Amino acid sequence: MTGTKEYTNGEVTIVWNPEACIHSGICVKGLPKVFRPDMRPWITIGGAQTDEIINQVVRCPSGALSYYMNASVDESTVVEEAKVEVLSNGPLLVHGTIKVIDLDGSAEMKSKTTAFCRCGASGNKPYCDGSHVKTKFKG
Repeated sequence: MTGTKEYTNGEVTIVWNPEACIHSGICVKGLPKVFRPDMRPWITIGGAQTDEIINQVVRCPSGALSYYMNASVDESTVVEEAKVEVLSNGPLLVHGTIKVIDLDGSAEMKSKTTAFCRCGASGNKPYCDGSHVKTKFKG
């Protein structure tokens, strides 16, 4: 991924993909000692314990935030159950690994959390780009 930035505390590394960010503010509201958009760098990974950071990162609705453990892990043995969550006045979140097949038949694997547009206004369909905020989507 180009344009991504990584922040580590030695135990866990947060990966931020600014192009995927929908600026929902969930990270900032959930862990303001780590996620501080008024500061540079905006992620202060030493502001919380590793488990708190991971718990907040997995709540990112766009998948712009992800993480990996710095210790070697055999990811082929990790099985995560997919779940779907409807955000009030926002996107449909799919947590877990899924295969998304586009209208042209191309397929893409998504892992962690993927945000799908419910308002119909996204310029990045089927994914959410935050347009629900501008259109004042209710649902």
